Amino acid sequence: MELSEPNDEYVLRGHLAEIDFIESRIREVEQQIRATSALPRFRESAQILRGFRGIRLMTATQLICEIGDFSRFKSAPALMGYVGLIPSQHSSGNTTRYVGITKTGSSQARKALIGAAWKYIYSPRVSASLRTRQQDCSVRVVEISQRAQKRLYKQYVSLTKRRPPKVAVVALARELVGFLWEAMRPVPVK
Repeated sequence: MELSEPNDEYVLRGHLAEIDFIESRIREVEQQIRATSALPRFRESAQILRGFRGIRLMTATQLICEIGDFSRFKSAPALMGYVGLIPSQHSSGNTTRYVGITKTGSSQARKALIGAAWKYIYSPRVSASLRTRQQDCSVRVVEISQRAQKRLYKQYVSLTKRRPPKVAVVALARELVGFLWEAMRPVPVK
């Protein structure tokens, strides 16, 4: 490709070198995240979270870092509130209006959860990638994951009849938090 101005090639080479540097830096960071997620401190939590549709290693690691110990929350609504996915309300006298979500807490966790929730707008199914990730999960986690797919898809179909898709997906993210909280809880001893 020939460029019309002599300095254009110099500028283009500079931009291409910058892109190469950024791509190599991204690969380094991803490799570091993979190594960190293999540590005993993160391994089990990442494994559980990766058993869900829409949550791969980077998202799982991000949620673990942002939320920390899921069991510190006594209930799923407490975790939903922590990530800012509960409805905000304005009250005056006997009137209560719900307007959007609170957006309190970790915006990074909220964004990761909403990103994962977009995967639930499709019919429930277990892709080859998800099946591979679920091989390392307990039967309990796989069951919760399958229940989440069915419930969230049904919820999405129902909500989009009266709400825009973006609003429906935020509601799915809120419910997804409940399923993740359940999966991350210690197995009850009988």
